[in-house]
Amino acid sequence: MTERRGRRTRYVAASFLTVALALVSGCGMLPGSAGGSPDTITVMTWAPVNTKATNMPGMPAMAEAYARYINDQGGLNGHKLKVLTCNERNDSVAVTDCAQQAAAAHAVAVVGSYSEEGGSFTTALETEGIPYIGGYGITQDEFQSLMSYPVNGGLPALLAGSGRQLAALCKKVALVRPDSITGDQFPLFLDQGLKMAGRSAATDILAADDATDYNAAAERAVGNNKSSTCVSAVLGDHTSTFFDALRRVGPDGDRPKVRLSSVIGSVQQSMIDATGSTDSPLENAYITGWYPPTSDPKWNEMKSVINKYAFGDDRIDVGDPGVQTTWIAYTVFAKVVRSMDAKTRVTADTVRHAMDHTSHLSTGGLTPDLGWTDSDVLHVPNHTRMVNAKVTYQVIRQGRLTSAHPGFVDLTATLRSQDF
Repeated sequence: MTERRGRRTRYVAASFLTVALALVSGCGMLPGSAGGSPDTITVMTWAPVNTKATNMPGMPAMAEAYARYINDQGGLNGHKLKVLTCNERNDSVAVTDCAQQAAAAHAVAVVGSYSEEGGSFTTALETEGIPYIGGYGITQDEFQSLMSYPVNGGLPALLAGSGRQLAALCKKVALVRPDSITGDQFPLFLDQGLKMAGRSAATDILAADDATDYNAAAERAVGNNKSSTCVSAVLGDHTSTFFDALRRVGPDGDRPKVRLSSVIGSVQQSMIDATGSTDSPLENAYITGWYPPTSDPKWNEMKSVINKYAFGDDRIDVGDPGVQTTWIAYTVFAKVVRSMDAKTRVTADTVRHAMDHTSHLSTGGLTPDLGWTDSDVLHVPNHTRMVNAKVTYQVIRQGRLTSAHPGFVDLTATLRSQDF
């Protein structure tokens, strides 16, 4: 495990020098002119779709809906917004191909995307000079690359916040997480949150990233089945499978006494509904998120856009943090482009320059005001691009995700206190 954690922070960047142009059509890019036109602003959104690991089909779907919405309003400063999408397949070569497609199409940014292959795509984007705006925050590379402009605190804030939340509820915490390079980061951040509140480190329980049976992990997590123990499952798309296993390990088929917890993304409203709503095993579970609960009126504009421009698109779940992050990322991108001088040509270079000089940008309360100037960065060790370390505490009551704490909780001091 020591060796694995020693290499956890960087992925091996895939070489893109030998990739043939013939591969361009193989990554799911929407059809269109490679170079666009002077009246078109081209961007890309990528995410894994139909893989055995975590999938995020709602992110490219939200990007497409946003383009329809913004173009119906006359575009950005009179320019039509063209969104290209790419399936990065949870693969380093595929995401590098996506970046090359973005470059070939003269995309001015990659917006609101998800990939666990951080080393590969940041290297490719840095080579092409394309900014990465509002990525999901799943890799450390997103908080190190000068091309990256994050809108949330990513996994560090989410898991450190979860540790702080659970420290007030439990004497002991068991963390069930993927046995992967990305998953190796999880206990580091969670334990830091626990440590700052005077609790000991969580029991680290590894599970296969694409497992179909979590019985052994569930039995180990429950342990002696005390209500003073919290079980935190952070398994992405496979979290619901783990909670199904957890129900089967209770004595005489009863629900275990342990308290349940997770983070948004591994648990969202659609999962709660699918597992029984008010009868869900997740009732009373504690969840840490980046943004306000979906029931908050601040999401009304996004919901209205989805209803009008993506009605019936079952890829989009309004409670999906990938969808929400994409909405926020495109909101940021649109505001920054609209703030640019009308005479300035919108290119990757001018967008990056505008982002570098943006501060106090409002997202309507979905995040704290954002900015990426030197005065906005939070100086979190090894996460030098982090500008927002605030999270929300939520709890499942009557089958719905609701606020467990008013407003945002700031994890900046917690994240600054250790060199991850």
